Amino acid sequence: MILQASGDFTHFLSATLLISFRIVPTLAFAPPFTLFKIPIIVRLALSLGLSAFMVSANPDSTTIKLDSEFGLIEIAISELFLGIIMSLALHVLFGAIATAGRVGDIQAGFGLALISDPSLRNRLPLIGTVLSYLAAVIFFSTEGPNDLIGLWDASLQAIPLGSTAFEFNISGFLYYMSAISILALGLAGLLLFALFLVDISIAIMSKTLPQMNVLVLGFQVKTLVVLTVLPIAISTSLALYLRLIRLALDATPAWL
Repeated sequence: MILQASGDFTHFLSATLLISFRIVPTLAFAPPFTLFKIPIIVRLALSLGLSAFMVSANPDSTTIKLDSEFGLIEIAISELFLGIIMSLALHVLFGAIATAGRVGDIQAGFGLALISDPSLRNRLPLIGTVLSYLAAVIFFSTEGPNDLIGLWDASLQAIPLGSTAFEFNISGFLYYMSAISILALGLAGLLLFALFLVDISIAIMSKTLPQMNVLVLGFQVKTLVVLTVLPIAISTSLALYLRLIRLALDATPAWL
């Protein structure tokens, strides 16, 4: 039995719902979309709207063949698994950025001072939150959303609806993780270097002035260094942000 998405309206709805499983994991669970408090109904409506648009634009790639009565279930699971894979790039990107910020928090002595994120209902590092939200702003201010829609559309050409078998390039994924982790550390590299120099200076002073309260002095000096160096580090790393976002969007096609 063949369902033609561009023919009958029922078939169109079926294809739209199946394609939405390829989109929902990114819009509902992946940053930067999870960094902002967006109602779940809006996320689902956006996913279904994009799915309907792609079904209309790709009638040949949304023609599905059902070989058994459980064909739709198998296709839905396959589409959901594919959507999860496509969302991994953004998860790894923002996870690496948050980790780089967490390293800066520990180095600056802010490890115990975490802030509460109402959208995720979680506690995130201070510097990592600043870097993550800045990455989200840059993502939405550039061609990030358009490239993401283009990625979903191109995935239909490479893996049409109903293709329950596809390969996952684990070596490409591991290479992406290593590259994104190294580049993300560069966002906080200037700040980490400045804090390292402060640690060395305070360590030398503690040897020459043992009566000095190193802990109190360290917090004060490091706080001033963070407030001074962090804006400079952010302003000089915009190109690196763009490189990270481009790498994340270009990495997924190499995995499939």
